Amino acid sequence: MIRKIALEARLKSCKNVMTLGVRPNFSDYLPEEAELIRNAEKIYYPTSFYAELFDAAGKKTFPSYHTYKCVQDKIRQTALFYLLNIPHPKTRVFYGNRQKKSITDRFDFPFIAKIPRGSAMGRGVYLIRNAEELAAYCSLTHIAYIQEYLPIDRDIRVVVVGNRVVHAYWRIAKPGEFRSNVAVGGSVSLSPVPQEAIALALYTAQQCKWDDVGIDICRHESKFYVLEGNMKYGKEGFRQAGIDYLQLMENLIESGEI
Repeated sequence: MIRKIALEARLKSCKNVMTLGVRPNFSDYLPEEAELIRNAEKIYYPTSFYAELFDAAGKKTFPSYHTYKCVQDKIRQTALFYLLNIPHPKTRVFYGNRQKKSITDRFDFPFIAKIPRGSAMGRGVYLIRNAEELAAYCSLTHIAYIQEYLPIDRDIRVVVVGNRVVHAYWRIAKPGEFRSNVAVGGSVSLSPVPQEAIALALYTAQQCKWDDVGIDICRHESKFYVLEGNMKYGKEGFRQAGIDYLQLMENLIESGEI
């Protein structure tokens, strides 16, 4: 078996992957490790930093360079959704105090406010119901990311790896909570997911050139919307469905799908 090369530890337990670790300086790799990287047809989980370098050098990575460009960046994702005409809740970004003053000219209470970069697992997401809550949120971030509030109690997580959907499930918010993330108390439901949502997730991933992503989708008034893409998705939905995530990845690597 010819083992594939990875940098991040995500596939460390996969039998067909050799994980070298992430070095802050490329010169920190041993000469033989550096040669393995140079000669590898593809590098798995290279980190955002090395993905950009490998792309410049013409080397393939998994996830793709395009996937890494949008990791935990809601501003970039929203712009991409609008560009590609992907259904997305009404969202606008306000830069600095001057622009923030016009938030309530464009959005009625209540609405959603998010920390636009670096936040995940439902953290940094706020339901803004009045001017006081808006002021408190604006004090946290120079850039205000504001999105219309859709009154839902669940959403759908569709995980796309390579060019296919490998899992899809519902995430249900706990009573009194507007977020459905498992990390903040949401629960996983394995009830059938509408095919329209699965198709939308796959279309979104393919159009955005994301090949390892959890697409979050909600249904409001019979229409499906893409909320965001999560490149660092959790595995609880896989565990509850009895899916061995590492075995799945081993198989996808072995078959050449990723």
